[in-house]
Amino acid sequence: MALPLFPPESDPGPDFVGLLRMTAGRADPPARLEAGASVQVPHGTTVVALRYADGIVMAGDRRATAGNIIAHHAMEKVFPADRHSAVAIAGTAGMAVEMVRLFQVQLEHYEKVEGSVLSLEGKANQLAQMVRQHLPMAMQGLAVVPLFAGYDTARGVGRIFNYDVTGGHYEDTDFQATGSGGRDARNTIKLGWREGLSRDEAVDLAIQSLYEAADEDSATGGPDPVRGIYPLIAVVDAQGYQPVPEAEVAERFGALIAGKQAERAQ
Repeated sequence: MALPLFPPESDPGPDFVGLLRMTAGRADPPARLEAGASVQVPHGTTVVALRYADGIVMAGDRRATAGNIIAHHAMEKVFPADRHSAVAIAGTAGMAVEMVRLFQVQLEHYEKVEGSVLSLEGKANQLAQMVRQHLPMAMQGLAVVPLFAGYDTARGVGRIFNYDVTGGHYEDTDFQATGSGGRDARNTIKLGWREGLSRDEAVDLAIQSLYEAADEDSATGGPDPVRGIYPLIAVVDAQGYQPVPEAEVAERFGALIAGKQAERAQ
């Protein structure tokens, strides 16, 4: 298959989505739901991100719900965007995962075409455009609300960005949480966050925030030792994206629960 050639005035350059549109045609507009119609599709819920001394920690519970039904016990909601950034998803599960996959390809495509990596703000802007393009579906109740964070190699710090359904994105200085349990998770982090947290302290705080969110929000999944299911947690620092091993997450959850039990016994 020959590589497509474009005149200078219409060359999509590093825009992978633009390339798809020009080579395969625009996608059909999304189907609209009839008035009063509803669909039961899996939705992902609580994800959190917080800054610590050397970068950021991002975490997400594993439960997906469809109405009042648990649709999936072990959904993945935290993904690497590229080497130095991560994205977590809340909202309509299928569309959210598809958006993340396209975002990953877009960043890789840009790097190959331009020979350089986008700045962290540039990555945040690219994701904002994808969320904005999804607005017609969001208006029908199929919203996707990501959380983006990464290590800014130019500044040497971790940075966090949150989004609304219109594609608006806003930088949070220290921490953020979104999803149905986001308020409870955010309040927990607010009480425990301080400047200069270590990696282990930040992971423990993320774990505690998801535990408290699950305690208040039925759509947020807590730890499930019977099935061996625990939240996904990742660290992004100068060394890049690093998932926290599941065995470590399970051990830290065990310590948290033991501490709660000890408090009740007093």
